[in-house]
Amino acid sequence: MDKKEKRFEEDIESALLKSGYEKGDLKTYNRERAIDMPKLVAFIEKTQLKQWIRYKKIYGENSEEKLYRRFQDSVEMHGLLYVLRHGFKDRGVSLKVCAFKPNSTLSDKVMFDYDANILTETRQFRYSNENENSIDIVLSLNGIPIVALELKDQLTGQSVVNAMRQWEEDRNPKELCFHRDTRFLVYFAVDLYEVKMATELKGKDTYFLPFNQGSNGAGKVGGAGNPENPNGYATSYLWEHVLQKDTLMTIIQKYMLHECKETIDKNGKKCFKERMIFPRYHQLDAVSKMLADAKENGAGKNYLIQHSAGSGKSNSIAWLAYGLSNLFDRYDEPIFRSVIVVTDRRVLDSQLQDTIYQFDHVKGTVVKIDKNKTSKDLRDAINAGSKIIITTLQKFPVIFDQVEGTEGKNFAVIVDEAHSSQTGNSAKKLKAALADKEASLREFAEMEAKSEEEIKDEEDIIVEQMLAHGQHKNLSFFAFTATPKRQTLETFGEKDTEGHFHPYHIYSMKQAIDEGFILNVLDHYMTYQDCYKLVNETPENPEVPVSKAVQVIKKYETLHPYVLTQKVAIIVETYRSITAHKINGRAKAMVVTASRLHAVRYYQEIKKYIEDKNYNDINILVAFSGEVEVKGEKPYTETGMNVRKDGTHIKENQLPKEFAGDEYQILVVAEKYQTGFDEPLLHTMFVDKKLKGVKAVQTLSRLNRTCPGKNDTLIIDFANTNEEIKNAFQPYYEETTLDKSVNVNLIYETQAKLRKYMLYDDEMVQKFIEVYKKSSSKQSDKDLGIITGILKPVISAYEDFNDDKRFMFKKTVRNFCKWYSYITTITRMFDRELEEEYIFCQFLDKLLPGIHDPDMKDIEDKLKLDYFKLKDTFDGEIELEESSKDSELKNSKNVDMGRRVDNYEELNEILKEINDQFNGVLTESDRVMMTTLVVKTMSEDELKEYARKNDRQVYVHSIFPEFFEKIAMDCYLSQMDAFKKLYENKDLYNVIMNTIANESFKDFNRSISSTNVV
Repeated sequence: MDKKEKRFEEDIESALLKSGYEKGDLKTYNRERAIDMPKLVAFIEKTQLKQWIRYKKIYGENSEEKLYRRFQDSVEMHGLLYVLRHGFKDRGVSLKVCAFKPNSTLSDKVMFDYDANILTETRQFRYSNENENSIDIVLSLNGIPIVALELKDQLTGQSVVNAMRQWEEDRNPKELCFHRDTRFLVYFAVDLYEVKMATELKGKDTYFLPFNQGSNGAGKVGGAGNPENPNGYATSYLWEHVLQKDTLMTIIQKYMLHECKETIDKNGKKCFKERMIFPRYHQLDAVSKMLADAKENGAGKNYLIQHSAGSGKSNSIAWLAYGLSNLFDRYDEPIFRSVIVVTDRRVLDSQLQDTIYQFDHVKGTVVKIDKNKTSKDLRDAINAGSKIIITTLQKFPVIFDQVEGTEGKNFAVIVDEAHSSQTGNSAKKLKAALADKEASLREFAEMEAKSEEEIKDEEDIIVEQMLAHGQHKNLSFFAFTATPKRQTLETFGEKDTEGHFHPYHIYSMKQAIDEGFILNVLDHYMTYQDCYKLVNETPENPEVPVSKAVQVIKKYETLHPYVLTQKVAIIVETYRSITAHKINGRAKAMVVTASRLHAVRYYQEIKKYIEDKNYNDINILVAFSGEVEVKGEKPYTETGMNVRKDGTHIKENQLPKEFAGDEYQILVVAEKYQTGFDEPLLHTMFVDKKLKGVKAVQTLSRLNRTCPGKNDTLIIDFANTNEEIKNAFQPYYEETTLDKSVNVNLIYETQAKLRKYMLYDDEMVQKFIEVYKKSSSKQSDKDLGIITGILKPVISAYEDFNDDKRFMFKKTVRNFCKWYSYITTITRMFDRELEEEYIFCQFLDKLLPGIHDPDMKDIEDKLKLDYFKLKDTFDGEIELEESSKDSELKNSKNVDMGRRVDNYEELNEILKEINDQFNGVLTESDRVMMTTLVVKTMSEDELKEYARKNDRQVYVHSIFPEFFEKIAMDCYLSQMDAFKKLYENKDLYNVIMNTIANESFKDFNRSISSTNVV
């Protein structure tokens, strides 16, 4: 067997020549100009004869020379990609240098021009004037070299690594043919098993991307690499598919693009870089498969795309939107009237607009309905048949009944980051606006034994709403997400023969990590457990609701100054010792907190710690919404707390850019920036908040973005265990599936549970609906009052329930509305009574008062932290499993309303249960030390006087330290073993001193107040 590299070349050449390429030679190729002009002229003569005759009349025998000069000038000004797509003009003559396949087949001339393209394949392509170096295989289009391949064969001891090195070290980027966007558009390094791809040669800085299918094939679960090919080479997809004439020409026409993006250079500095984008294999595969499927099957089908972070989703959406907007059926009719992209990302808005403009160079192809436009603008764009519309979901409820003439018109809806909101009211209004309801009207008329005209004549708003339910033959949804939920899978996924739901196309988190497009945020994970004891320091022992008491106690513990200072010390010192040295000294950290108040307190404690330590290399920002009210203090706002060195305040929309700069290193957040925040310099995260499911994945994935110099991440978690985090990530590591369809009849079980409360009946619902279904033009000035009056007896009876029963009724109402909304997204119930009760309950839910729990404010005043310790419980990699059964989500088998745990217990009993849970690892030494220091402090009568006569600040910082030093030394001299750690760790000493100072000030003033009362 011939196993030399030459044989590898021959086999690729053979496949390409069979598919329509001509065998190239270098007889007429000009190395200095990097072009074969006779072939370009031949194409122009064949496809644009009249223009070429006119051109020759202008330039005579210099025509070919002038053609080259004008071509080269246009390339230098606009780039080769632009010239290939749009051609150029010279002295009034418009010339094309290639022809692309038309979207429809109506024009014989365009098809003739496309077939006239001269695609050549040349082996051992000698390109240089300086030497006889050659490229293994070069593909040229009408004499212009556009694709280059370097091949290596493992059987001869070399691999794709050697091919990449050859591109980096043996090819001079200064050669004309290697200038960016001047000749070659893409460079491939290929061996028997792998393909790498680059779009620009920059010596050792050349950036190669994997161009593999994935270990199990494109769109399937797997890791890096390619599957075994029983019919040939593992990498043959490159020349048998990607480089085939139709595919390659489509990529040049509709996929390749210029991108100017803010990035991080190798020194860690922010900069803008322009680069050429060639689609990665999974992007090309997903988009081309969806377009082919929609072309074959038309509208009415849904597609769920589970693509991980790092998949290039924005470009995939742009390519898909453009492709769908130019998709024609077998009768050369456009399949979709409009493509509507639903997104909340401003970045995608501008990127999609810029991308599509590169393809057809026509302004107005994309209509962007951003925050500066109204729902009316969205209505007008849909009614005008705009090709591509970008909007948010929230604009549809305003105009859903104002969209005109959807009958017989198809719409493609691309959903960016599909999640459960797609079953909510706004998503239902999107369907109501766009759906061609004729098919559902026929279906409903048959069930009602009426004609369609009879149903229409009734002008019944209830029927109108029901007709929008379920899926519609004129609507295709293309939903993108990395973390599909149950509702997302059933709404958009594909159902297999066993009833399981799957995504249409997968680019998994595992593959993205394996290929190096994102980092594995679970590689370096540390968890800590709070170990503490709380006591009731008053003689009172009230009975309190357990669930609320536990919340108050946990809040007290997590906000206690001593607890915060312990965690803050870990945060700041970890940042300085580890994070600050990452990404060339520019790495940043995020602190994720449990509430807005926690964010404020963390920010204050970190600021104080930094100042106490005289650290001048750390500055912090805080992010939260609205105002935070704190008793005795002015309200806190994000803008008010974030102040630059020059005294100016940082506005909310300025914060991401400020954090990306060099002045700030740590960002403390409450809810904000936990999703959709893309900052590559973010390296470390400190978590002090319970995270579950998708929320955990989205939050921790803020760290996974790559940039030069970023090789790892670090997470320190004070609130979750490693097992909890593993369980959250596991379903989204490879493929997320759903076990079965929801049982739609469970909605009747929920309805039955509602009726058991006997707060309303059919007659009341009907009275409500009679008023509700009046059109706005017929609504009187009393109708809204009448509706609320009908609901008043329900609310009054509800208020007579005890707290537990009120809680359960209100929860059941909400569950009924939620379930019905979900079920009618995926199917048509055509149950008029159920629809009417759903509308009734939607109004009722808004009017039902909340549950009034007992006032728990005085519980905190009874609590005292007896001792506290952080115990490290895990340090290492959280390993996710491949092909895990935990990746399948389970649909509900029944409607479980749960119950409100509202049993009452004595406060001391609750404290005992909590302490038993969190008090397992404190040593006897810890107990002795803390108890002794507190007791001795409280026996100091002189301190008590100082606490009475001074404010907290003076007492804690000026008076107490001297007393504490004496108390601590006396304790140490009498019990050295128990107190030696106090003097071995200065930070611990300061934390304990400050905590006891604050606690004693509060206790002394409480005892003084009690004495005054007596």
